[in-house]
Amino acid sequence: MQKKHLILAVLVTAVWGLNFPITKLGLAAIDPLLLTALRFTLAALPWVFFVRRPQVAFQWLVAYGLIFGVAMWALINIGIEQGVPPGTAALLIQFSAFFTLGWGVLLFRESLSLGQVLGMVLAALGLFSIVQGSPGEATTVGFVLLMVSAFSWSVGNVIIKQSRVREMFAFVVWASLFPPIPLFLLTWLAHGAAPFTALATHVDRVTVFSLLFQVYAATHFCYWGWNLLLREYPVSRVAPLSLLIPVFGVIGSIVILGHRVDVSEGLSIALILSALSVGLIKGRPLFMGTTRPGQ
Repeated sequence: MQKKHLILAVLVTAVWGLNFPITKLGLAAIDPLLLTALRFTLAALPWVFFVRRPQVAFQWLVAYGLIFGVAMWALINIGIEQGVPPGTAALLIQFSAFFTLGWGVLLFRESLSLGQVLGMVLAALGLFSIVQGSPGEATTVGFVLLMVSAFSWSVGNVIIKQSRVREMFAFVVWASLFPPIPLFLLTWLAHGAAPFTALATHVDRVTVFSLLFQVYAATHFCYWGWNLLLREYPVSRVAPLSLLIPVFGVIGSIVILGHRVDVSEGLSIALILSALSVGLIKGRPLFMGTTRPGQ
């Protein structure tokens, strides 16, 4: 990976990691579904009037928008609202790296090296250790929702590869058109008018900062950068880099929310860092994707 792309990857993972505790700040005042709807509304408008639609099939925009808006971030926000700590949420979402590596082998005939397999094992140990030692208020439903969102992210990565989109920023902007309507409807069906009427009285400067960070940093910048990396490199090369996200997420939780890291969590973070280091080591392929008929 080129140095400039590696720097971009670190910046993207840092912003995404910080986004988890910053999102927690917004959830203190806004319903999780409504917060997600507002995020993608601002990510799409007014930018779609100034950014040309990317040259991809319309269904790719719809599919990606619904997956990363509804099936991913809405579930992440609900999971955090259910009691999953932001640092733990940042860790659980990294199961997407394992799903993505599997998609790379199954769909794109990519190979897995011994280092990547060992990295997956180490990361799995670290992630399971975090879950086992998480605070009691983190509900089982919240954990399940985070796992579903991780799988959804991996499907979104596949869509980026399959669509062969080149205009990454335009793709993010136009895809953001599709999550708000179902999210607004789901908010109304779940809670009625209460979350909407509460906006005027509950929103403060911290909430506005949280929402704007989610829109312009975590959505516009991060998805542009991440999707650019997916365009330039195999998914099996990019996916392990997302394991840096929980490191920044935990650090952000310490600084922003006053979260304290115990010995167990510290060891788990060390395992994840080891997984990233091992997974980036080049080596001979251990597993190869199956060649499709006629190829």
